[in-house]
Amino acid sequence: MSLFHVKPFRNGTSAQLLVYLLCCTNPGSLSSHNVVRMSHIGRWQCMFRCGRKSLRWVPVLMLVLMSGFVSAAPRGQATDHSNVIVVAGDHNYPPYEFINEDGEPDGYNTELTRAIAQVMGIKVEIRLGSWSEMRDALEAGEVGVLQGMSYSAERAEHYLFSPPHALIHQSIFARKGAEEIDDLSELRGKEVIVQNEGIMHDLLLRSNVGATLITVDTHADALRLLASGKHDYALVANLPGLYLGRELSLLNLVPIGKPYATQRYGYAVVKGDEELLAQFSEGLAILKNTGRQQAIYDKWFGPLENSGFPWKEVGKVAAVLSALLTLVLGAIMVWNRMLTREVGRRTEELQLQQQKLIQADKMTSLGILVSGVAHEINNPCSLLMMNLSVLRGLLQDSEEVYETYYREHGEFELGRLPYSRMKEEIPRMLEDMDDGAQRIRRIVDDLRDFARQGVVELNERVDLNEVLATAIRLTDSSLREATDRFKVDYQQPMPPVKGSLQKLEQVVINLLINACQALPDRERGISVETRVDPQGKRVQLVVEDQGCGIERENLAQLSDPFFTTKRELGGMGLGLAVSYGIVREHGGTLEYESEPGQGTRAILSIPVCSDTGQA
Repeated sequence: MSLFHVKPFRNGTSAQLLVYLLCCTNPGSLSSHNVVRMSHIGRWQCMFRCGRKSLRWVPVLMLVLMSGFVSAAPRGQATDHSNVIVVAGDHNYPPYEFINEDGEPDGYNTELTRAIAQVMGIKVEIRLGSWSEMRDALEAGEVGVLQGMSYSAERAEHYLFSPPHALIHQSIFARKGAEEIDDLSELRGKEVIVQNEGIMHDLLLRSNVGATLITVDTHADALRLLASGKHDYALVANLPGLYLGRELSLLNLVPIGKPYATQRYGYAVVKGDEELLAQFSEGLAILKNTGRQQAIYDKWFGPLENSGFPWKEVGKVAAVLSALLTLVLGAIMVWNRMLTREVGRRTEELQLQQQKLIQADKMTSLGILVSGVAHEINNPCSLLMMNLSVLRGLLQDSEEVYETYYREHGEFELGRLPYSRMKEEIPRMLEDMDDGAQRIRRIVDDLRDFARQGVVELNERVDLNEVLATAIRLTDSSLREATDRFKVDYQQPMPPVKGSLQKLEQVVINLLINACQALPDRERGISVETRVDPQGKRVQLVVEDQGCGIERENLAQLSDPFFTTKRELGGMGLGLAVSYGIVREHGGTLEYESEPGQGTRAILSIPVCSDTGQA
């Protein structure tokens, strides 16, 4: 008697399997204890136990084989014919995805996946494990979708990505007192802990920065290892790093340097599974349009934004101090003061880091929205310009007919106006319409460039006049609303500077918006000029307004994070702090001259690019 079992496998043909089954029916070819695995002959993996009289089982084998072809499960689906899509993720990547105290999958990604399954009417099974194992499972076809994967050009060669449902920032964490790192190249010769097969592991391998890489399964493992005194740095995602540092009480770890490039974070499948990815992309779009995705996001990340003073920890310290008060009252008072200062400093640092990260996430999300709107505006704008070209040709072709009729019959109406007037007005109207369409396209292109994502490097040759012109186009509405007296003066020619066009646009836009907000009425003016210093070594941009001015005691605090005099208008005090940081990256200065009631002058100064031989 022969017993057999058939279960799904990948990448094969029915012909190869049929040949193999026929071979198995040869008497004596396999003993009753042999187990045969076919791992590369099709979408089926077969295990047979054959007896001496296996020839009579050929018809049965053929029937089972045919039924197996009908019931084979697609890639990443369960094999019980239930059409359950297996969705995988990292088991220790809070608050995005993790195993909770009840042993169940939890987190932002998990809740979002379940919501998509609900609106799309599909069944999903969520499996969480080590990141490297889940990636291998995706490639092996054991799972269909990863519910959270950071996008990169290299990964896009092997995977397909949905629109992002979150944006991930990376930071370098170190023990207190460690040397700060401002660029990946400074990691040469250092020991750096990264998550195995994570996005930063891929980046460091590709960049070949010369660092010794220590791979671990999870971000928590990386931070614990670093906190124990081993190795130099850990390169992990910002929010999970801060979250785990707080939950695990790793008080000797701090993020150092600025956050690295933003990565788009969304669902991923292997290439060829476009239909499966389309279901999740469509479900995500529905959740975004209904506001449900934002509600899930706020549930998991809102507490990080609104975190306040750690009263619980301070209370514990106060209880210990109270118990020792009767023994060493004087020492306790000194200790209490020192502890209060340290807690306040740490709280301010954590709040600053969290606010910067959350603000960066919001701005990047806004950039994605702007890019989508820009695409939608460009389509009708292109149609308008194309039709204008057709109308010009029509006018030229019909002009001779109109003139002949005019000479023979005299004045007649065209569009309810005399022809003698319309023949002069129509070309001008078409020209004005073309200029308007061109202006719309320039503004849309400027918005798209300003909102683009990716690694920003300070190696472009930038014309400050071009930066100013783009910034004025983007803030045109604010300028027109704030003043009737706007003046701009460009110095020509203007030597280039070395840096980032996008970042310098951000600084100039911030200066123009601040000038607009300082004006009490439209009769006050704003003037902007570009110039080169007398030595020819620095280019300058001067923004001067006739607004209310700045109090002398506030001038020194303009670069401080969270300092603002416009909090009632929604200001967070991060605009100038970020601008000062960008200017310092370019080796420049940003100075303010102001008197209350006399207006303010902002002077941006950046060194001229010394490498004039490169484009």
